[in-house]
Amino acid sequence: MTTQQQNEATAYWTVAPGRGELRTEALPVPGPEEALVRSLYSGISKGTEIVVHQAAVPPCVAEQMRAPHQEGSFPSPVKFGYLSVGMVEQGPAGWVGQTVFCLHPHQDRYVVPVSSLTRVPDGVPPRRAVLTGTVETAVNALWEAGPRLGDRVAVIGAGLVGGMVATLLRTFPLGRLQLVDVDPARKDLADALGVDFAHPDNALPDCDIVFHCSASEGGLERCLKLVGDEGEIIEMSWYADRKITIPLGEDFHARRLSIRASQVGAVARARRHRRTAADRLELAVSLLEDPVFEAFLTGASAFAELPRVVQDLADGRLEALCHVIVYPAAGASPAQSHQTPTTETAR
Repeated sequence: MTTQQQNEATAYWTVAPGRGELRTEALPVPGPEEALVRSLYSGISKGTEIVVHQAAVPPCVAEQMRAPHQEGSFPSPVKFGYLSVGMVEQGPAGWVGQTVFCLHPHQDRYVVPVSSLTRVPDGVPPRRAVLTGTVETAVNALWEAGPRLGDRVAVIGAGLVGGMVATLLRTFPLGRLQLVDVDPARKDLADALGVDFAHPDNALPDCDIVFHCSASEGGLERCLKLVGDEGEIIEMSWYADRKITIPLGEDFHARRLSIRASQVGAVARARRHRRTAADRLELAVSLLEDPVFEAFLTGASAFAELPRVVQDLADGRLEALCHVIVYPAAGASPAQSHQTPTTETAR
């Protein structure tokens, strides 16, 4: 590597609605409490990143939606992303050589404060560790909802976030847990997780808690049918600039139902005074020692292919739960540079 290459990094930028590209930029010299990280893997958080790709972030929440190490502003040009795993090449004693997770955009090398890094435990493969940020979202939702012994729970939407919530809940002493989705193929994911699967028409009602993760109007309406009297719906979907209509007439008030938002930007109120965001991340990455989470990694592509992969995801040509981006430092072979998942892996 030349001196010039050592002082440069390559990052993915959304440069216009529906268009992204890789850009070279200057790499700063790490300060006393900073680390230089060389990326191994990053994950595409499809729901949010496709909203960014399509320039659909509402202006009224543009500041709240900023990722921790984002550069630029919505709608574009913007460097966005938050599922990065790498190895520390330079930094304070005790950090060099450590595998770390960081809420950083897709970039091959970057410099951040060590306070932004979460150590990946030895029992967690680096590739699987890209899921840390999504597990963190699920942890926050469970802190928000506070499920109790014997509760009847449904999770509507068997995508990445809904699947994560169901995965964590499967270890709770619940009375009942169902993962609900309109796509019958999602039963394969539910089976891999060891969770009961149901089509919305067959899902069991009278739930104590319903987690909504389908990002659809129909899914939220089904929540109102499945939750029991005085029960609670935890809304985890983000609709960006879409308008959603739900029937808050009928028996919504008579049954005293509640819809409560859960958003990972702040630690859930029930734990906010006793847990920090760093505590939450450390818990999330430790949970990834369970190999069941491999079910969410549904394909991989080389970093050089990232602009095309994002477009394929946006156009629906590529199906994925979490598509992994592989950087040269991970040692991917050329044959692995662009894999379109099979039907099985895409689920």
